[in-house]
Amino acid sequence: MPDPGLFAHEPARRPRRASRHRRTEAEPPVQMYLLALNPTDSVTEGFLPAARRLGLAVTVLTDQPAAHRAVTGRAYDGVEVLECPVRDFRAVVSRIAGHRRPDAVFSNSDHLQVQTALAAGYFGLPAKDWRAALRTKDKAEMRRRLAAADLPAGVPVRAAEVPAGHEPATVPELAEVPFPCVVKPREGVASEDVVLVTGRPELLARCAEIRSRRPDDALVVEEFLPGDLHTLETLGDGGTRRVLGGFRTQLSAPPYFIEERLTWDTGRPESVVAQVLAQLDALGVGFGACHTEFVLAGGRARLVEVNYRAIGDQCDLLMADLLAVPLFELILRVHLGEPLPPDPWPEPARAGCLAYPYARTAGTLSAAPEPEDLDVGGVRLAYRPLRAVGSRQPVHHTNRDLLGVVRATGPGQPAVDRAVDAFVASRTWEITA
Repeated sequence: MPDPGLFAHEPARRPRRASRHRRTEAEPPVQMYLLALNPTDSVTEGFLPAARRLGLAVTVLTDQPAAHRAVTGRAYDGVEVLECPVRDFRAVVSRIAGHRRPDAVFSNSDHLQVQTALAAGYFGLPAKDWRAALRTKDKAEMRRRLAAADLPAGVPVRAAEVPAGHEPATVPELAEVPFPCVVKPREGVASEDVVLVTGRPELLARCAEIRSRRPDDALVVEEFLPGDLHTLETLGDGGTRRVLGGFRTQLSAPPYFIEERLTWDTGRPESVVAQVLAQLDALGVGFGACHTEFVLAGGRARLVEVNYRAIGDQCDLLMADLLAVPLFELILRVHLGEPLPPDPWPEPARAGCLAYPYARTAGTLSAAPEPEDLDVGGVRLAYRPLRAVGSRQPVHHTNRDLLGVVRATGPGQPAVDRAVDAFVASRTWEITA
């Protein structure tokens, strides 16, 4: 186990880079601004409780204040929620400048990393490089950057960008992308409108279909990467970067890419980790949390996408449990200018996985399990619904179809898998037309 002294829940120290603002003991506590769109489990169950344990004053800036104020439970106790058009970094800077002086500006939203980096940088606070945040969010720019890096162990993924307002047939680079290939929004998330296509007529049809829903979005068409899908979770303080671990991901059948199950991965070869880290270096990723997805085939790791924030969908909650360290506090501490603890923590002795029941047909969710916490032969299992009974459930063919999350940790992977499989088999999720 890690030395508990390294991870004690004492109040956060004053940020190193904000130390020029000298304060007395009578002054307010350390002020963190958290940028968010809709509420997420990562924020309500992870970062806000962590901020409370660290003694931080928290102001949530969001364009959906009513949704945050409607969250039940203790997550928002003592938390200030202010309305702000958070997609506009200028509005964020103005809102903060007219309020209380910041000690940290943080977000765990895919959509807000560039804005957060620019706002934190404006106030001279620890921040991600906004250019790296842009490279990871913009999937076309990520492909261009990695291709230009000419990494020894990497083979560039053949890809083409279809700008907003352009027809695919007018993009000559598409001819260089082999079939099968994947079509996706250039700045999409949650597998939304990500689809596998096998030929040119299908490619043109899928592009038109996606454009009908999001006419102002650029698209990326890239070669399909066969192999096993993995993740690598990292955390850096700007000088040191730690590999926290990773997951093996089980996907739905083609042509869509719904995440059905993630299993804690204990068999990562160091050579594979080194390949992924080299690609993150080429993108400029090194500060704060990062969730990287890659395909492994023939010993070669090729990036699928980089989400420059902590992994979500309750994987971060499971990871914090497995690592037995205050993960969310550590992430917030680096944004306050504190270094990571000097000693790495050991590989967890326990196994873990998450399973996601999801909707296969559209309709009304008429039956679903209530939240549960169980101990099954030494396996700790938690189930949390993501949709309320009675709600209308369309089918998106994305992670937005998830109905609930089964999260489990235990002494070994076979026992964890058996407990999760038995739980899912014995419960009912019913959708009626």
